[in-house]
Amino acid sequence: MHILIQWLINAVAVYGAAYLLDGIRIKSFGAAMLVALVLGLVNTVVRPVLVFFSIPFIIVTLGLFLLVINAVLLQFAAMLVNGFSIDNFGWAIAGSMVITVISWVLSSLFNN
Repeated sequence: MHILIQWLINAVAVYGAAYLLDGIRIKSFGAAMLVALVLGLVNTVVRPVLVFFSIPFIIVTLGLFLLVINAVLLQFAAMLVNGFSIDNFGWAIAGSMVITVISWVLSSLFNN
């Protein structure tokens, strides 16, 4: 049940980012659900590898390079899912920050 709630929270966060940012577009909430699923899978499989190989950059930038990794993964999800698009890398960085904040707020409200 917890996984389904987290999936729904992430879908709402993706949909919210598309609503708040002009450079991110999504066609429907179903597409947001699919993006949340793809992001979950990519974050589980690809993100640990990227983080491992970029540890020196993460240390030098005091963790800010993680924003770049999150933006790359968000753009990768946009390439995989029809109905979800990001204009450029700047919007991907902004989108990853907005998705993180919305997910954090909703998770703190619903996962007590």
